[in-house]
Amino acid sequence: MIIRNVYATPLLVRNKVPYHWAHGVTYGAEVILVEVKTEDGISGYGEAIGTPSANGIKSFIDLAGQHLIGKSVFMSRSIMSECYHTLFQAHGTCSAPRFGGQILTGLEMAIWDAAGKTADRAVHELIGGKVRNKIDYFGFIQGETADELALDATRFVEQGCRVIYGKIGRGEKLDVEIVQKVRQAVGASVRLRFDPNEAWDPLMAARMIRTLSAYDIEMIEQPCSHRSLHTLRQIKENSPIAIAADQSVFNATDVYNAVTLGAADLIVLGLHEAGGVIPFIEAATVASAAGVNICIHGLHETGITTCAANHAAAVIHNLDDGNQYMNHLLSSDLISSPNLSLQNGSLPVLSGPGFGFEIDLDAVGRAAEDHRSTITGSDI
Repeated sequence: MIIRNVYATPLLVRNKVPYHWAHGVTYGAEVILVEVKTEDGISGYGEAIGTPSANGIKSFIDLAGQHLIGKSVFMSRSIMSECYHTLFQAHGTCSAPRFGGQILTGLEMAIWDAAGKTADRAVHELIGGKVRNKIDYFGFIQGETADELALDATRFVEQGCRVIYGKIGRGEKLDVEIVQKVRQAVGASVRLRFDPNEAWDPLMAARMIRTLSAYDIEMIEQPCSHRSLHTLRQIKENSPIAIAADQSVFNATDVYNAVTLGAADLIVLGLHEAGGVIPFIEAATVASAAGVNICIHGLHETGITTCAANHAAAVIHNLDDGNQYMNHLLSSDLISSPNLSLQNGSLPVLSGPGFGFEIDLDAVGRAAEDHRSTITGSDI
């Protein structure tokens, strides 16, 4: 159970199709695979988001990883606290709870995976036990044009998804066309959510929300800049559509500030923002005290994160019924099992040991080579 080695490997996994959103086009997931290996020969796996610089992120992970050596896999809380203190507190000028979360998530995930494998138990059994048997997800529509997005929405509905989610914030005319055509394609009974990704100021948000409310939108996610919760509250107070906080909220402290201010009807949060499984659960607990649900957030990530988030989500009471996952957008994955294809918009809570996935080392090798040979600033 004692950690002997920590390895970090930058990877690039391509998307099936380009990912269009308010800030441009993304072509794949740049991640860093983290492996924690114990003296008993057990390997636990996690991943960190590699942007904006995989080499830069890796250097921090390598530095933090030194503090894992010789520690038990059943001491993740104290290990993560030591890592954060050493990297981001001990020098006085480096406080970075959000960036620190990105750095430490892959390590924390890998420790939990190793702990579960060591105990021969699913991670959710080690963190309190599941309170549900399945996780519900929305259909995340992809495409460049409104027609492409509407067609993708119909596919998701045919597969059993009752919540559809799409990106807007790409210009007023196109945004309205997207929402109009998606609603027309899926009919009146399907719930619609859209995300401008901070593209609107308060006046534009008021104008767009007023227009889009004609299409019975359930939720608008992060309409304005993440820098001001007061702006988000201003928009929420004047909106006939529920407002979700995403980029404004990364951890338990952010959640506390958002819910006490009354800035959001829903919190969208993932493991990579929070800093791992336990920080995610802590943030969800704060939201629960305010009667606000947590929606799992997805980034450009692989099935490793999908599995880890599945276990974390299994133990919280205030989980939303339309969550996000991203590995299905990839042309391949880093795991060979389990099958992460949605069944009627859901995945079962996964069994163990660990996070319950099998790493595909051949796929890892291909993704590592793709990263070495092709990654540039324009590739992602």
